[in-house]
Amino acid sequence: MINIKRIIISFILILLSYPAFSCDYPTPPNNLPDGATSNKDQMLSGVKRIASYQEEMSSYLACIEKNEIETMKNLTDLNENEKNIRKELFNKKYNAAIESQIRTVEMFNVEIREFKAKLKE
Repeated sequence: MINIKRIIISFILILLSYPAFSCDYPTPPNNLPDGATSNKDQMLSGVKRIASYQEEMSSYLACIEKNEIETMKNLTDLNENEKNIRKELFNKKYNAAIESQIRTVEMFNVEIREFKAKLKE
């Protein structure tokens, strides 16, 4: 009986979490300019692509957060342990996206510093 209840709850969770699939995870920009060899226009293009990526990531994070709030409103049959597990999984997903964004921006910042150093020479 308990296993059937868990299966039903799992199935409901899957169905109710479907809106989360509608949030498009942004792809980090590829082929960002190399600070050592790029000119000013190429670097500015990279800055624009990073800014666009950050906007897309902000939209994605807002989307998954909104979907999680809506899903949790509909999941009234969860016990505290199940709620905590769901919250922990959401936090991991959210934090992984933030960490990816930070890594991408930091990698480009290295190129910006290299470009600025090249200009001082």
